[in-house]
Amino acid sequence: MAEEMQIRKLTAEHDLEQYNDLLRYAFQVTEKQLLDYGWENEDIRQSKMPVLEKARVIGWFDQGHLASQFAVYPLKMNIFNHIYRIGFVTSVATYPEYTGLGLMSGLMRRSLEEMREMGECLAILYPFSIPLYRHRGWEIISDKMSFRIKDNQLPHKIRIGGYVRRVEENNPDLKRLHNIFAAQTHGCLLRNELAWEEYWRWDVEDTTIAIYYDDLDTPTGYMVYLLKDNIMHIKEMIYLDVGAWKGLWKYISAHESMVDEVVGNNYSNESIAFWLEDSDIRETIRPYIMGRIVDVVQFLEQYRFKNSRGGEEFTFRVRDPFLEWNNRPFSVRVADNGSAEVLPGEGAHPVELDIGILTALLLSYKSPSYLQKLGRLKTDPETLNLLERLIPKEKAYISDYI
Repeated sequence: MAEEMQIRKLTAEHDLEQYNDLLRYAFQVTEKQLLDYGWENEDIRQSKMPVLEKARVIGWFDQGHLASQFAVYPLKMNIFNHIYRIGFVTSVATYPEYTGLGLMSGLMRRSLEEMREMGECLAILYPFSIPLYRHRGWEIISDKMSFRIKDNQLPHKIRIGGYVRRVEENNPDLKRLHNIFAAQTHGCLLRNELAWEEYWRWDVEDTTIAIYYDDLDTPTGYMVYLLKDNIMHIKEMIYLDVGAWKGLWKYISAHESMVDEVVGNNYSNESIAFWLEDSDIRETIRPYIMGRIVDVVQFLEQYRFKNSRGGEEFTFRVRDPFLEWNNRPFSVRVADNGSAEVLPGEGAHPVELDIGILTALLLSYKSPSYLQKLGRLKTDPETLNLLERLIPKEKAYISDYI
């Protein structure tokens, strides 16, 4: 069957209906559910047109019928204060009668090749199956922490000046704040127009945006939330300093008489319980985003190590059976400023690992010592100490779901 199928790019003009149909079938989204969200029939049909217009979407077709699809959003990410071009993979779906034919692997391979050609040296996605993507070189790189706070546990002793103002989604302070936050936060995506469209896509009309302004009338934090059924649902909260954090939580506590509890998500990889007066709250953690380095050389040439003494060298012996250009040794020399020069051939101080673990290591999801302890990284004690010193220690903040 696969030999008779055709692979090509999808377009908004010719493939929108088939693209939407496959997504809704694969993820079991019914028209009734969409209408319950407040969408009109025409809105439903047009909702994913921006993806086909602005992202790169390819698919397998069986006699003109879409069988499998794979989309890549071109985005930018802050990785230890260096802005990388990356691809956010989404809309991965295959009709069940076509599973087992290798269609998705073929689409992934072709998309990663195109990313490499365009200088997008890292790919990320929200996985529907962690084992499936691990088998193809992906690894977990960030977590999502969820919290649930009862109304009587909200902080009451916050002393902070400034004020909070509720605004519309087109308020310029909102995007400006996120741009500043992204520029100083490892792992954060720089949202372009398409990313902001996706950010708001499934929000209902009652979604509220609140911006905190300090004593100098400078916006330094915001939160996006929904009040429903006596619960405050916090979609996102960002702050540039502790003053904004206090100001936003003071604002949340002002809703005590209106809500029974506050629930939300936290992407900073730090528990919020410690900072609350009553820390006996419920917090859960789960893997969120997976990533894989598309091209090791491109990635390392932009990477910034820390605490370098200059001239330090080691060799990554990378296993990547899915992308052969990564499946080899990479000798790395680190300069005084932390920049890396990738040299041909095998060098000193070998480190053996697969491409997924290299991705988790360089994004600082897990430390070299931890990975060595689990047997996912192999090296000698001297080289392990070198990696511990050179690789920055800050987990990635990734809050977007596309």
